[in-house]
Amino acid sequence: MLRTSTDLLQTIGRDVIALEAEALTRLGQMINGAFAAAVMRILECRQRVVVSGMGKSGHIARKVAATLAATGTPAHFVHAAEAAHGDAGMVMPGDLLLIFSNSGDTVELQPLYAHAKRVGVGIIGVSRNPDSLLLRKADVSLQLPPMPEACTASMAPTTSSTMMLALGDALAVAAMRARGLSGDDIRALHPGGEIGRKSRLVVDVMHGLNRLPLVPADAAMAKVVQVMTEKRLGMTGVVDPAGDLAGVITDGDLRRHMDEMAESSAEAVMTPAPKVIEQTASLDDALEMMRAHRITVLFVVADAGSRRPIGAVQIYDIAASPPWGQ
Repeated sequence: MLRTSTDLLQTIGRDVIALEAEALTRLGQMINGAFAAAVMRILECRQRVVVSGMGKSGHIARKVAATLAATGTPAHFVHAAEAAHGDAGMVMPGDLLLIFSNSGDTVELQPLYAHAKRVGVGIIGVSRNPDSLLLRKADVSLQLPPMPEACTASMAPTTSSTMMLALGDALAVAAMRARGLSGDDIRALHPGGEIGRKSRLVVDVMHGLNRLPLVPADAAMAKVVQVMTEKRLGMTGVVDPAGDLAGVITDGDLRRHMDEMAESSAEAVMTPAPKVIEQTASLDDALEMMRAHRITVLFVVADAGSRRPIGAVQIYDIAASPPWGQ
């Protein structure tokens, strides 16, 4: 079993990060007209940017393709080795190839060069080797600074793959900004996850009027229990004669007033002035309000000046479990 000191492990970790940070700094200093030309080729691409590579460079290429697509540039990944067995057909006239290779002389990439020439597809090449086959074949060459890898003997791709990832992000974001994509455009490409939650509105997920448990202020508690059971939202809203929300009765309120249920009215048991949220608020806003007040359901109103409920949103409509844990 290997044994080493905690201090040594921490030192190694800091050294790796320091080396890769230095590599990124040097990469930034090498951004020049070739980078701008690569971005222009991406912007001028009539179809898709096809990203490829082998080994660790292939893993980076797959991520870069996903980043391009997520920031408004149609893109997909083609495995270099599979290209020689039919996947080259995924590269069509009007596409643009973006190829990552640390050495630039990876044999598996050669069928892609031939196919690109045959169908008239341009190539952006990324490599640390200025004399590599890839950069000689490329229409636009992006050279990585000659930094050592972070591993022992400087062999396993570490520093180089970090630089490739950063360069891919730079290309994607530069193209996105050049297109003038707005935050709404980007959110539209991310309907799921945290970004999707922030972009979706309460009105998109709320339960409508037919699902609302509502009772008048003078309703007997037996009626409150009946409505709460039928609607199954864990609470009942209490409305005044104008239909505005005056209070709320939760399962907890029922338990606290169990002994006086027979003679109590909804108004006597309710918690007045319950929290409400506008229908145009984001799901993220709703989740933050629930977190702040440690509640799991909100009545929805049309606008900030209204107290008339038009719907309700539960935390389970937004997230699988309460954000404060079990």
